[in-house]
Amino acid sequence: MSIIIQKSSTIKSSEITPKSIYLDRRRFMQQAVATSVLLTADAMLPAWAKKWPELKHSPYSSSDKLNSFEDITTYNNFYEFGTSKKDPHKNATKFNPRPWSITVEGECEKPGVFDLEDFIKPAVLEERIYRLRCVEGWSMVIPWVGFSLADMLKGFEPTSKAKYVEFTTLLDESRMPGQKRRVLRWPYTEGLRIDEAMNELPFMAVGLYGEVLPNQNGAPIRLVVPWKYGYKSIKSIVKIRFTETQPQTTWNVTAPKEYGFYSNVNPTVDHPRWSQKKERVIGLPFWQAKRDTQIFNGYAKQVAHLYDGMDLNKYF
Repeated sequence: MSIIIQKSSTIKSSEITPKSIYLDRRRFMQQAVATSVLLTADAMLPAWAKKWPELKHSPYSSSDKLNSFEDITTYNNFYEFGTSKKDPHKNATKFNPRPWSITVEGECEKPGVFDLEDFIKPAVLEERIYRLRCVEGWSMVIPWVGFSLADMLKGFEPTSKAKYVEFTTLLDESRMPGQKRRVLRWPYTEGLRIDEAMNELPFMAVGLYGEVLPNQNGAPIRLVVPWKYGYKSIKSIVKIRFTETQPQTTWNVTAPKEYGFYSNVNPTVDHPRWSQKKERVIGLPFWQAKRDTQIFNGYAKQVAHLYDGMDLNKYF
């Protein structure tokens, strides 16, 4: 299966972001969590790809200041490894993301079961710097490594009946201990309307900061949808299904009055238990951390047209 990636000028990853930010190996090795990430990287990377050496810098990237590697890998949501923000980096150290395959099914001409390399090997990988905005009110800026979701999906030739795309996370209590607790309906599922999925912004991430994707951030492959709240960007994907009807999604099923299917970042629509007008930028001092939330997380130019005529208070 070929994956067509929009071309841009090719540069080395070391020229995209300063090496001093993330290639300080001595400091990196001093961190216990980082040690486990390095071991996982050696185990899962195919022979042809070592630390994603050649990357294209995407024109869709944010110019905002990056969060540190430590911020990104030690403060996140991944309920499969615990409900606290600090749990995933502690509880995902033994997770082995290889071998890994993804099942593609539903309304498409080319379904099948594909190894991770079938997705990555043909792709010209990009670095895209996207702001992640979580529904709890915090945000950070992350330099993802990956490729266009739209280009990947086109390779499966979805039919005219494919109105939505559903994504499913791995279900394995022995590898994801958080699934032993019934805090959510497992396996975790998410979905996009087909025109959302085919927009130029959604991204299949396989790394960050030029490295392989750490376990706690959704290894080995995850979705990134930058104009939606973070829980839409599903991690550790094992199944993609094209559907004619709107799929059920985990948080929408769990609390439908609090978490809508669309989940677009919108300062005018409050969560029932808190305002969405402001966000807290992780990594900044307390007195500088608050900023105004931007409609569609600042990506209105690329995505606002997808919702022309829709009542965003109803379709939240």
